[in-house]
Amino acid sequence: MSATTAATFDTAAVKTYLLDLQARIVAALEAADGLPFRTDAWERSPAPGAEAGDKAGAATVSPPSPQGGEGDKAGPSALSPPSPHTGEGDKAGAAFNGGGGISRLIEEGRVLERGGVNFSHVTGSRLPPSASAHRPELAGRRWEAMGVSLVLHPRNPYVPTVHMNVRCFVALKDGEAPVFWFGGGMDLTPYYGFEDDARHFHATCKAALEPFGADLHPRFKDWCDRYFFLKHRNEPRGIGGIFYDDFAEGGFEPAFAMTRAVGDAFLSAYLPILERRRDIPYGERERDFQAYRRGRYVEFNLVYDRGTLFGLQSGGRTESILMSLPPIVKWRYDWHPEPGTPEAALYTDFLVAKDWA
Repeated sequence: MSATTAATFDTAAVKTYLLDLQARIVAALEAADGLPFRTDAWERSPAPGAEAGDKAGAATVSPPSPQGGEGDKAGPSALSPPSPHTGEGDKAGAAFNGGGGISRLIEEGRVLERGGVNFSHVTGSRLPPSASAHRPELAGRRWEAMGVSLVLHPRNPYVPTVHMNVRCFVALKDGEAPVFWFGGGMDLTPYYGFEDDARHFHATCKAALEPFGADLHPRFKDWCDRYFFLKHRNEPRGIGGIFYDDFAEGGFEPAFAMTRAVGDAFLSAYLPILERRRDIPYGERERDFQAYRRGRYVEFNLVYDRGTLFGLQSGGRTESILMSLPPIVKWRYDWHPEPGTPEAALYTDFLVAKDWA
């Protein structure tokens, strides 16, 4: 079910939850790593030539950003076709009134080589005509978009990279019911696969969704598998997880409750894996393979990820958008792992469609 109207939309409650989620996750990661995260608060600044009252330039979350992506991404996410990330359609896009965010990041940590947990909240006075042409209920509405997004790149190759985000969008008009939706999910990208880790991560995702309907996990798992796929490599980015967008089933309270369940499940899904694998000895061979596989992460984010692409093409806040990229990456020409090695097992046993939960 796609975006819906509701009698009320509690923007303050959503923002309070997201800020608290960011704080809780950062506190847990700081405790695990032993070093503090940097705080970088930012605000949207007027762009040259912008209309009075409109603000652009420092945007990290810009409409439309179909299905979100990496980095900061709370933007309205199902406003296509056409969508500006293709370079076609409405070049002027939406009108921005303001907003900002808080980027929390760590580099050269004891466990996390690079990572960020970002909050964004941006507002605008109108959506582009391409949005309202295909969704007439959005015409003439001001909008707000907010979310929390994180990407963690651990140093130890036996600890997987992870991505999670939860976000929402609401379009408002005086005297009319709000139009809103939620999106989010989480996915795991191991370099050396462990069946226990895969089953734990997927089982935690499934348990978070079960109170809201038995059909949600298979839907969102399949969506994740299809979205985080490198078509030019014919392989998935990792072992998946869950992904959803344009979600408003049951109205505001049920949809918000489900999104909270996803966000709240992240630490339970990931921290036990990090703690199990963080002290496994490794050498140059493992670091080399990690850097090679990180190349796939970069390829996906810069070639396919819709939030990243639109953020970069629409004057987004580059530092926050590219926070998702790993610090050390390698590429090789036509390289393949030797059969029977742990590196080969990643491809044969983990980068395949499988029901882990």
